[in-house]
Amino acid sequence: MDNRCTFNKTERISLQREIDSLFKQGKVFTSYPLRVFFLEQKPFSGATVSFLVSVPKKKFKCAVKRNRMKRLIREAYRLNKFSLIENYKEKESGLLIAFIFIGDELCDWKEIETAMHKTLNLLK
Repeated sequence: MDNRCTFNKTERISLQREIDSLFKQGKVFTSYPLRVFFLEQKPFSGATVSFLVSVPKKKFKCAVKRNRMKRLIREAYRLNKFSLIENYKEKESGLLIAFIFIGDELCDWKEIETAMHKTLNLLK
């Protein structure tokens, strides 16, 4: 396995049909401040696990704040994704994940990382 903590284009959900199937057929749970949609399906990109991050404009009107939250969520996922990816490689399966921020105010790194640890442990 490549242990570099990087993101490739293949690890991001970009096809509309994948997004539609994730939100229509996927399961959902909440790990505050994240709502997580997931669907066990091999991504079309060929990656084992693909994800997307969304921070609603309704919660944060200022783009700077939305982008900050998206960066924190992506970073928390990037640093903790390896056990999840290994688990799905062993199963020879795939996973689509959507992280939706549902908090009302900006969170710090510790809150996001704790929620991400909880989320990834539930998805294993």
